[in-house]
Amino acid sequence: MDIVKRPDKRAERSRRTREKVIQAARELFVAQGYGATSLQEVADRAGVAVQTVYFAFGNKRTLFKDVVDTSIAGDIEPVAIMDREWFRAACAEPAAADQLRAHVRGTSEILGRVAPLMPMIESAGAADPQIAAGWPDGPDPRYVVQHAAAQALVGKPGARPDVSVEMAADLLFCLLSPQLYLLFVQDRGWSQDQWEEWARATLTAQLCTGPVTGAAPAAGTGPATGAAPAACP
Repeated sequence: MDIVKRPDKRAERSRRTREKVIQAARELFVAQGYGATSLQEVADRAGVAVQTVYFAFGNKRTLFKDVVDTSIAGDIEPVAIMDREWFRAACAEPAAADQLRAHVRGTSEILGRVAPLMPMIESAGAADPQIAAGWPDGPDPRYVVQHAAAQALVGKPGARPDVSVEMAADLLFCLLSPQLYLLFVQDRGWSQDQWEEWARATLTAQLCTGPVTGAAPAAGTGPATGAAPAACP
């Protein structure tokens, strides 16, 4: 007889509570800053006791790290970006242009979650030096991801033969940065879709052979100024 495993209700409740606390912390950290937000306020926003927050996260620094990590990942599962299905599927695309399209799409979703946190991350580091000290040493994790994508792309049909893995990684790292995303979307008023199409078209022109399908936003389709902003130098 097959034994049906019952769902662990306690684990599911714990997961939902953790998600509520992280979401509440994210909202408060963005709205009023890391330093100005207390764990009691987070608990009140999440609808739990403050002791629950301490039990689940230990302290505010750990909660902050989980807010950043889950914003990057999109959920609370402890799965690295390079092990995520969307990243693996993008790297498995047979043609360079198709990989870029899928890679920019997945990265755009991450930047939409992470880029608004950048001012909060900077202010948190200033308010609590131990946060900055807690970041891992060594290569930038974002560069490690983009370098892996570059390794998968170079040599595929449609990839420019004169572009090295290192050059491709640099272009992906810089053009898909949260800083550049914020310049276009926050400062210049582009929609996320406009930015995504521009990033895809620009990277395809730099990394692939042949004509680029699609184009960056045309004049008159950008923000309220009536013309699309020029790319940053």
